[in-house]
Amino acid sequence: MRLLLILALLSATTAMAQDPYPSKSVRLIAAAAPGGNPDILARMLAAKLSDAFGRPFVVENIPGAGGVVAAEQVARAAPDGHTLMLGDSGALAINVALNPRLTYQPLKDFTLITALAAVPTVLVLNPAVPANSLRDFVALAKSRQLAYGSAGNGSVHHLTMAVFLARNGLEMLHVPYKGGTALVGAVLAGEVQSGWSGIPNVAAHIRAGKLRVLCISTARRSASLPDVPTAMELGIAGFDIATTIGLQAPAGLSRDIAARLQAAVAKALRERDVTERMANLGMELAENGTEHYARFAREDLERYAAAVKAAGVKQE
Repeated sequence: MRLLLILALLSATTAMAQDPYPSKSVRLIAAAAPGGNPDILARMLAAKLSDAFGRPFVVENIPGAGGVVAAEQVARAAPDGHTLMLGDSGALAINVALNPRLTYQPLKDFTLITALAAVPTVLVLNPAVPANSLRDFVALAKSRQLAYGSAGNGSVHHLTMAVFLARNGLEMLHVPYKGGTALVGAVLAGEVQSGWSGIPNVAAHIRAGKLRVLCISTARRSASLPDVPTAMELGIAGFDIATTIGLQAPAGLSRDIAARLQAAVAKALRERDVTERMANLGMELAENGTEHYARFAREDLERYAAAVKAAGVKQE
């Protein structure tokens, strides 16, 4: 009886010594400008997690260098769960392939909590471009100098086009912009003839006839644009490129906090209002747990390293 009492007292003392999580507001850093896919998803999650944990989850936008600026800050933060990041393949794979001198290593400097969503891109043209199909566009690009825009050097938009050009033996002028919204504005204005863009930024313009869409970058069609064929369907074998958004924390986050966050996120992503919004934005659910996300991140590093090498993309 005395031993049981001692064990109970020790257990109570340990519980009292541990700080509850979260003990204050949580910074939820979106590694993108406002309106970008990580930002949209971060704001949906912030509301759900605030309710689940009873503390504010506050979205903070830190764009720049394809997610590198945000990733560097998060890698240096305390691993107490009060600084989290919604980063995508740009910060965790593409820029690693482009710049081996980055100040962080994704697999060592972050706790990879869970994947959230896969985001394909679509190839869009200004309607003035005389090409009504992917075959027409390839033929046109072979006959004259065309320009394409991206959301910045090293962005998934840049890399997707670089791989597309390499696979088709094409050369086009690359014009990097500061984010996906600026890229779409440039195609609409005719500053550049084309670009690969995330579906949320272009869906309304496609439906209004202000942009012409040729294909999607992934192996499967998107439920939000079901009539848009894949590049593979149109003859580009093995063309399957997307960016995956995930939830990360600094390395060293406790397993208990990581597990609690992963469970709360899994529940939030399956609530009807979130699933409907994600579907409308062309996002595909990718939540599959912490262990699977770590494995995916390793594969993503290999995937984009191979793509960068195949396309001959250089850091500008």
